[in-house]
Amino acid sequence: MVELTGYSLNLKQIRQICFKKESITLSTKSLQKVAQSRKAVERIVAEKRTIYGINTGFGKFSDVVIPEQAVNELQQNLIRSHACGVGEPFPDVVSRAMVLLRLNALLLGYSGVREIIVNRLAELLNKQIHPLIPQQGSLGASGDLAPLAHLALVLMGEGEVSCAGQILSTAEVYREEGLEPIVLQAKEGLALINGTQAMAAMGVIAWLEAAEVAYQSEWIAALTIESLQGITDAFHPAIHIARGYKQQIEVAKRFRKLLAGSKLTTKQGEKRIQDAYSLRCIPQVHGATWQALDYVKEKLEIEVNAATDNPLIFDDGKTVLSGGNFHGQPIAIAMDFMKVAIAEIGSISERRVERLVNPQLNDLPPFLSTQPGLESGAMIMQYVAASLVSENKTLAHPASVDSIPSSGNQEDHVSMGTIAARYAYNVIQNVRRVLAIECICALQAVEYRGVEKLSPLTSEFYKAAREIVPPITADRIFSKDIERMTDWLKAGTWKTLE
Repeated sequence: MVELTGYSLNLKQIRQICFKKESITLSTKSLQKVAQSRKAVERIVAEKRTIYGINTGFGKFSDVVIPEQAVNELQQNLIRSHACGVGEPFPDVVSRAMVLLRLNALLLGYSGVREIIVNRLAELLNKQIHPLIPQQGSLGASGDLAPLAHLALVLMGEGEVSCAGQILSTAEVYREEGLEPIVLQAKEGLALINGTQAMAAMGVIAWLEAAEVAYQSEWIAALTIESLQGITDAFHPAIHIARGYKQQIEVAKRFRKLLAGSKLTTKQGEKRIQDAYSLRCIPQVHGATWQALDYVKEKLEIEVNAATDNPLIFDDGKTVLSGGNFHGQPIAIAMDFMKVAIAEIGSISERRVERLVNPQLNDLPPFLSTQPGLESGAMIMQYVAASLVSENKTLAHPASVDSIPSSGNQEDHVSMGTIAARYAYNVIQNVRRVLAIECICALQAVEYRGVEKLSPLTSEFYKAAREIVPPITADRIFSKDIERMTDWLKAGTWKTLE
């Protein structure tokens, strides 16, 4: 059970809640802040003060004052009109993260919603009812309006949800669970949709998968190094200390541990003086990726504990401030950084695949085929890896440098952060498949060298991976092997050297 406070959520807890479906509870102190903030909104309405989003229109309509009797209708209209997202829905794990992060933000007590709102969001998490939220349609400022509107629809008893593996109407699930639709009141609709929780949720899930992929790439690369009788001098600590990057030093240290005791690796001068960059420069390249991942993690852990809606309520309602915390630029840039960084893991992996299958670059059977010429072996697997790497080059184009004005030019600079987060996630899926291909090729190659000569750690990995994909004894439909290996890596069952 994880207690939410609004300000103390970390990525490890998000992993437990979103992937492991751990339940949550709400901090009593945070609920008190929510109640105080709500009383402030009710006073504003009673005193007929004109405050954006409480009794005014939105965006270009911010100067239109709404009569007191229509304030609640304003919020319902806001959600329905903004729920115009399109495309495939976010995965359930991302939808779950979105609910979690919106709830955590509201618990800070700056948003003016009633306790029933935060309690319902908590119920959705604990009952594993996940709003069906289309992926496309957010500009990333004013926050993730369209995606979060689909989330808010569910609180109103409308829209659709994913529950127990089925897509159902919210109304049907509410009847089964004994839940009543919520009629949104002053400020609540705006508080639910004016934030960065779609890009942050997608970003967190992407980061968690990216970190797993980065660790797994080291095990697979270590097996490739043994397959190619790589030179371990390149991982000597003196080299990496001389440069000084913490992450590079750590990657080299993990490779020394992975390869310790191997009878397949070599020293400089035994077979060759230097290896190709795709082997020799792994600490430098992977280390740079880890630098980016560490930066992104820092930004995400700030964002998931941030108040990102507008306006924000301070001093028991004496001060209500309109600002721009909904602008997703910090996350947009972080997501673009992450997708470039993780794409490089795939890029260098594909080059190692080439070294495993190209007979001009090794002394292994051409394309690892058991009958070269009659059978093509792993030849086209390298094509697939190259195709995925090339696709990633397109996906890695920064979304954050783009902006299109909206709402009658009132909202004249936007972040495109959700596009950046979605593309980062797509890059990670492609990289995992590239690594699956490298893994299949390395498993095959090392059998020609002698699996009994593997290091103790890579020997364990070899045995586990061979349970997923058997040796190549003849040509077969390799797409099935690639998908099986990809699924195994995605399941994250293999240990890492953290």
